[in-house]
Amino acid sequence: MKVPFLDLAAQSAEIAGEVLPAWQDILASAAFVGGREVAAFEEEYAAYTGVGHCVGVANGTDAVELALRAVGVGPGDDVILPVNTFIATAEAVSRIGAVPVLVDVDDEHLLIDPAAVGAAVTPRTRAIVPVHLYGQVAPVEALEPVAARHGLVIVEDAAQSQGASSARGRSGAMGRVAATSFYPGKNLGAAGDAGAVTTDDADVAAFVRNVSAHGSSVKYVHDRVGFNSRLDAVQAVVLRAKLRRLEGWNAARRAAAERYTALLADVPGVRVPATRPGSTDVWHLYVVRVEERERVLGELAAAGVGAAIHYPTPLHLTEAYASLGLGVGAFPVAEAAASRLLSLPMFPHLTAAQQERVVEVLAGAVLGAPEAVGR
Repeated sequence: MKVPFLDLAAQSAEIAGEVLPAWQDILASAAFVGGREVAAFEEEYAAYTGVGHCVGVANGTDAVELALRAVGVGPGDDVILPVNTFIATAEAVSRIGAVPVLVDVDDEHLLIDPAAVGAAVTPRTRAIVPVHLYGQVAPVEALEPVAARHGLVIVEDAAQSQGASSARGRSGAMGRVAATSFYPGKNLGAAGDAGAVTTDDADVAAFVRNVSAHGSSVKYVHDRVGFNSRLDAVQAVVLRAKLRRLEGWNAARRAAAERYTALLADVPGVRVPATRPGSTDVWHLYVVRVEERERVLGELAAAGVGAAIHYPTPLHLTEAYASLGLGVGAFPVAEAAASRLLSLPMFPHLTAAQQERVVEVLAGAVLGAPEAVGR
């Protein structure tokens, strides 16, 4: 049995009956940018997230940049973020001319470490960007006292966590502003690139909408230098259809995560992920830790089991951020995890039989029994 890492075709088949007629309407009306579908999605996603405003944009990286700009982050400002994240989080900071200040993560959940954040604050610090990684909610409640003490703004990177929540609230509604991505593989994914900024602050939302439309709120009237980052109607149609199913799909992911954890309970050499107390994860990724990760990954691939690595190199060890001058040993928790992380297949339509096959092959690989792979 082959098991894909991700099955987007199953999602597409489920929504096709709703999406195709709506796309035909868009083709007939030629309302490709903005319009009724985009406005409807923005309203629906704001309500789902529990905020007053949602502004659709072109992608998640732009969403982070726009969110930071909207709260006043500018050139020379320091922005604290976890070293264990996709590079887009740091890229958005760099594109503004601000400085990404990297901090380590906690060993249990690999989320931003509040103690490290407190130690990294300087007079130049303007914002903290907690990343809700793997479908978990970062410890925003522990960051809020730090932010309040130093007058900092919390800007959520919610790209992997649509629908996740904690006692503090729902992902995308915890900070002053939040950014999310609707890249196709996300829990709420478009049919291409797309993203959004969510906030309760009307001024922040108005700023994002203005800057993402060339600094213009009225055609040919430009208040500031902006750029082009708009959500198009074709993607909004897909997102509306998937949003109606998101709670059910997230529930399926949680069931799959529970099944993996049960199946792996007696497999030595596999460290399974844990949920923070009081949190409801949405399992964008199910990430285990194993020794000899590259060998194990190769044996999974040879057996037809799709697996992946998120993320193989902490940001400070990438060539892109070599200029920060942070070498091996700067962030021991993230560095130790990076060589062991392994993302198992995870998607709403994953079956129990597929998971059993994944665990069968994984167990054989970590126990050093390659012959088990061919069973």
